[in-house]
Amino acid sequence: MNIEIITIIFWLTALFVSITVHEFMHAWTANYLGDPTAKALGRVSLNPIAHIDPIGTVLLPLVMVLTTGFVFGWAKPVQINPNNFRNYRVGQALTAIAGPFANLVMILLFTAIYKLMPESGLFSIFLIILIELNVVLMVFNLIPVPPLDGSKVLYMFLPFETIRKLEMYGPFILLPLLIFFGGAIIFPVISFILGSLGLPPIF
Repeated sequence: MNIEIITIIFWLTALFVSITVHEFMHAWTANYLGDPTAKALGRVSLNPIAHIDPIGTVLLPLVMVLTTGFVFGWAKPVQINPNNFRNYRVGQALTAIAGPFANLVMILLFTAIYKLMPESGLFSIFLIILIELNVVLMVFNLIPVPPLDGSKVLYMFLPFETIRKLEMYGPFILLPLLIFFGGAIIFPVISFILGSLGLPPIF
């Protein structure tokens, strides 16, 4: 099979694995903290089908990997009802941070496997792709701007009126932030983490 086709399959498989575990941890954490909403919707599951978003999980990643050789995407957001948490702000923050934490665990796990095992061709390439993609997802989701996970941690320290405005204007803030500061701040952070792991930068 052509190496380019194999690489495309690896990127798409890595995305499905990474976002499935990411969303599963959101749902599991919310349920553990007392909110059964995600569990009732079937989201406490490692079945990728439970988390697929037609555009973010299928269409966009496929277009990106065919045109750029790199893949990025998202899953259906996990629905929660923070009113079910004992502490509204803490429960919401812990549920949000569980996703990036899952990416961190996968980064450390796959890096350990990559470092400990002998070079094995295609499997090594797949591990590198898994690690790189999870680094991107972790850093991206920690940006403290709605609708990303990092914003829910920021909400612990903000008045409700400020939170309401951020929820309203967050997506319009996020796009210019990525366009104007992504190359100067976000992408170097990703490259720094990959370099610290002994992997080549993506960008």
